[in-house]
Amino acid sequence: MFRSTSALLLAGALLMQAPLLVPAAHAQQNGGWFVPKSSQPADAPAPSRRRTAAPQPRPVPEPVPAAVPIQDEQQGDGQAQGPQVQPVLPLPPIPSLADLPKGSSPPPAVFGIISVPEVMHASSAAQQVEKVLGARRDKLNGDAQKEQAAWRESQQQIQAAAKGLTQEQVQTRVRALQARVQAAQKDFRNRNRIIQEAAQVAIGQIERELVQVIKQVSASHGMNFVLHREQVALNMPEFDITPQVVNQLNSTLPSVFIPADGVDSEVLAKSGTYPTTANPGPQPVIAAAAQASAAPPQAAARKK
Repeated sequence: MFRSTSALLLAGALLMQAPLLVPAAHAQQNGGWFVPKSSQPADAPAPSRRRTAAPQPRPVPEPVPAAVPIQDEQQGDGQAQGPQVQPVLPLPPIPSLADLPKGSSPPPAVFGIISVPEVMHASSAAQQVEKVLGARRDKLNGDAQKEQAAWRESQQQIQAAAKGLTQEQVQTRVRALQARVQAAQKDFRNRNRIIQEAAQVAIGQIERELVQVIKQVSASHGMNFVLHREQVALNMPEFDITPQVVNQLNSTLPSVFIPADGVDSEVLAKSGTYPTTANPGPQPVIAAAAQASAAPPQAAARKK
């Protein structure tokens, strides 16, 4: 009896000191042994599970546009910094200038009005330039369209005959077509440049003569201040000298010198015998040489 009572007391003391076991379901939820509330810290973290989740990839930051100001990490409020103010630097003092001696006053202004676009439109020399060079541009455009049509036809022929040819034969024909295209494009660019330079030579003669005519007509009316009509909001017809300038320009310069078709103006200027309207002699010889040198490769091949 005494032994059984002592055994019970000893077992009760051991149970009070040892941690209590919990069922398997509670053990799985709590990750193992049950921890009493009295011995568990108030801010104890939750027990970690055996299976840990895979770390999520960090989002890639988007590039910051150049126009958006970048926030300063040291600022506590997180606001973006504004544009930096340039410092105001001191300037040296302005030097004092002495008065100049008295000069003569300008004469009273007598105004005149002119419309240069209207003068160029009514100029017989400008009409000649537009007619001659316009025909050359049309011819150049027609030749370019014909050559492009020939390129397309050659390309179709190569595609149609590609089945009965070897790869090397097809590549040979393609390279020949590419060489023809490059040579023709170079020739068209050269012809276009020559036309533009011829226009500069012809229009330059008209502009040079127009300045002299304006001085002549304005001086005949006692005008010393001529403005463009497009710059004036209101004027009287008596101020406009456009009709008189047109008549005088057509009288003094009815036509201008235009380099022949295919003649390079730069080559003509370097020859030392630059022709004029009164002396156009050496131009045809230079034109023939220039046309022969500017002939496209396919035309030279046909002559052979």
